[in-house]
Amino acid sequence: MNKGIGSLLTLGPGNRDHLIGLRTALGIFVPLVTLLLLDRLDLTVFVVFGAFTGIYGRVQGYGNRLYAQARAGAVFLVVMALAMAASTYLIDHKDPSRGTWTIVGLTALMAGVASVVVAWLRLRPAGSLFHIFAFAAIASLPAQPPVAQGLGTALATIVFSILLGLAGILRPGYRSLAPFIPRRPVGAVERRMILLEGVGYLVAAGLAGSAAALLGPALSTGHPYWAMVAAVVPLVGHTTAHRIRRGLHRVLGTLVGLGLMALIVVAHPPVWALILVIGAAQFAAEMFVTRNYFIAQIFVTPLALVGVSLVTGPSVQLFYDRALETVLGSAIGVLVVLAPKFWWGQRTV
Repeated sequence: MNKGIGSLLTLGPGNRDHLIGLRTALGIFVPLVTLLLLDRLDLTVFVVFGAFTGIYGRVQGYGNRLYAQARAGAVFLVVMALAMAASTYLIDHKDPSRGTWTIVGLTALMAGVASVVVAWLRLRPAGSLFHIFAFAAIASLPAQPPVAQGLGTALATIVFSILLGLAGILRPGYRSLAPFIPRRPVGAVERRMILLEGVGYLVAAGLAGSAAALLGPALSTGHPYWAMVAAVVPLVGHTTAHRIRRGLHRVLGTLVGLGLMALIVVAHPPVWALILVIGAAQFAAEMFVTRNYFIAQIFVTPLALVGVSLVTGPSVQLFYDRALETVLGSAIGVLVVLAPKFWWGQRTV
């Protein structure tokens, strides 16, 4: 327990985190300012999820970074296109209950498939957390913008993020994208592990989404996909203890982050200042995400909620949903992590 509590403030080794922080901050700040100037903040979600491409830029060597971010960006673009199609053709937005269950089912499927794709392409960070978020958030929108506008905005943001990742080649004397390291092929054993991991993501996200949908009317919550996102957080880790700690850090970091978000709401900043807050929160999140997940979540929480507030406006309901569904999802994710050990332990008794 002491080790777990101490881990809340223990920083791991840094690795030029300020550079990835700056790139990802600019990658979301500049496109959002552009939308503000064009009076098209209704396209904010497509900028936010397109800018996630920058998160996959923790790769040494510009050729390697270009390859990784191009693959990551392509995956996000496909996820967003599928989300728009699902919202238009598969989800009944006029029947909230039926629509919610369809979103939960499709998002759980996306959780499993995207996890497999990300692992197969050897992208880092691993897992499908960002893809769950992107798919469910866009699919939940009852009114979709024209496809060309939504996906065009996402594509422009993806390309901008990739260019930021290559900005270093502009320095004097730079001549080559090398060294380039080809992607190592996936072997048979690793293939089975990737598929099993995909099943784990599908199960964790599906259980969390189902629980949030079932309890939603009684608890008065309305964002089941936040529970699904939280549920897959513990699945990333090298040991069971590390995975459980990630779940705990997700909950505690979110609760502290809600306090930070409350201060932002009380200050009542103008829209341009909120966009600046998003950029600053993105920078801080990337500064800490590999060094201390708890601290990173303190900034991820307002990053997500301010983004939502740009479109819908802040509300007490957002705070309530974020807190409750994060706790629910994280608890289910931890149970999914522990279930195999309990099962095999029982079988060996």
